[in-house]
Amino acid sequence: MNRLLLLEDDESLIDGLVYALEKQGFFLSVARSLLEGKRKLKGEKAFDLLLFDVTLPDGSAFELCETLRREENFTPIIFLTASDEETSIIRGLDCGGDDYITKPFKLGELCSRIRALLRRTSRMEKKQREVQVLSSGPVKVDTVKGTVFLKGEPVELTLAEYRLLTLFLRHEGQILTRNFILDALWDGKGNFVDDNTLSVYIRRLREKIEKNPSSPKHLLTVRGMGYRWEVKEE
Repeated sequence: MNRLLLLEDDESLIDGLVYALEKQGFFLSVARSLLEGKRKLKGEKAFDLLLFDVTLPDGSAFELCETLRREENFTPIIFLTASDEETSIIRGLDCGGDDYITKPFKLGELCSRIRALLRRTSRMEKKQREVQVLSSGPVKVDTVKGTVFLKGEPVELTLAEYRLLTLFLRHEGQILTRNFILDALWDGKGNFVDDNTLSVYIRRLREKIEKNPSSPKHLLTVRGMGYRWEVKEE
């Protein structure tokens, strides 16, 4: 049984989510504030996935997400947010979130996203165990430690950016369509991902690994087809 932590202060939403998710076979622990959430994360058995409402009585869940990633806790996180503005979406992805869903949402869609993210995480963990080091051009990834180096210098990536980078490195020189990438990373050909999400990830990844992000030499756009990782000397 997968263990989920719900960080939410809306009692009516809590009741609905507890009923729906437990009916689907998930174990759900509930925290109603950042402080309570931090206590549960430290004091209870490890969770398989985290559901975070963005706005809470004692602060923003974005800050908690950033803290967890700094502590190398890469448990998948889905943000529950009332805002569908791009700035809010980017903020959530940049701080280490894996997905987001805008309120009000259908419980069935949330359950599908949870299952997809859990499957994706399981596949990625399996692949990481199979291949310890990925190296291409100036980039080197230690998949056991989850570390990324650019010309020998460490690079900090969000979990989503890390997954995207390792996907390209495993398919060096190949054109990857948007559907292929979404299917590999989000398990469903983009059915549960905002149309702008992949573009945001690509842009942010280029900003971190390319010398000139506006004129990339490694993570290339293949017009009308998708993207390709190419090795070029800088």
